[in-house]
Amino acid sequence: MIDVIIVGGGPAGMSAALNLLRAGRSVLILEKENFGGQIAHSPRVENVPGIKEISGLEFSGNIFEQILFLGARFELEEVTRILKVNDVFEVTTNYRSYNAKAVILANGVKHRKMNLPNEDEFIGKGISFCAVCDGAFYKGEDVYLIGDANTALQYALMLANTSANVHLFTLFDRFFADKILIDRLKQKSNIHVTHNMNLIAYLGKNELAGLRFENTINRTIHEFPTNNVFIAIGQVSQNDLFKALVQTDESGFVITNEKMETSLSGLFAIGDTRKKDVRQVASAFGDASVASVFVDKYLQTL
Repeated sequence: MIDVIIVGGGPAGMSAALNLLRAGRSVLILEKENFGGQIAHSPRVENVPGIKEISGLEFSGNIFEQILFLGARFELEEVTRILKVNDVFEVTTNYRSYNAKAVILANGVKHRKMNLPNEDEFIGKGISFCAVCDGAFYKGEDVYLIGDANTALQYALMLANTSANVHLFTLFDRFFADKILIDRLKQKSNIHVTHNMNLIAYLGKNELAGLRFENTINRTIHEFPTNNVFIAIGQVSQNDLFKALVQTDESGFVITNEKMETSLSGLFAIGDTRKKDVRQVASAFGDASVASVFVDKYLQTL
């Protein structure tokens, strides 16, 4: 019997594990992809107090090493079902089942897609959601990027260091990003911004060959031949599996109280997986800290 199973190995999940391990609890983290979460793909992390600048991969790696040292158990498995019978949670994965006294949902979000024809077919064949992962494939070439918030601007700045030109398209007439990133963007002569452009089609047969946009102001059509595009338009919840267990909002995010408790006793939710207004690594740490206190208190009642 495990004290706590944490679903998701991003900053929120690993931070909760850190606090619970320090409290003497046994912890198993289940992650279906790679430990580190979304921030592992960030080229630069600058909004964590005490750290001037660090790559997302190094940052998440440091947390991973820290909780390994404390005895955290990890499995790369996808959770397929969670049931609660009496006071015991049965967590089933694509490999086996585990029993735990409490569960923390920290499975985060997934990339928002454009939902256009051929999108799934062209992923990995020209379409990418991670400039950190795939930017090096287009070194010295022109690259195309869609988005208007922090992630998109971070990607543009990173790609500008290795690409000939970065062509950045936004749906609206402005950016929704931190001022420091906008200022840096303006200083890069090889980043070219085009506002008010809506992507309406991917061109190509077996792989990406171009992009078709519609100008949202004058409705003119513009086509650009390219073998690449990076999509950075936000994230969506991935909580369909848990909707029968807990209360969620209209967008699928898990509803919690200030103690990070869900509508099911013993099941907690933290980080990007829950309904909240601010989704940053610092707020993920805050959620984890609060949840670990009340998870420990819950375990004391069993």
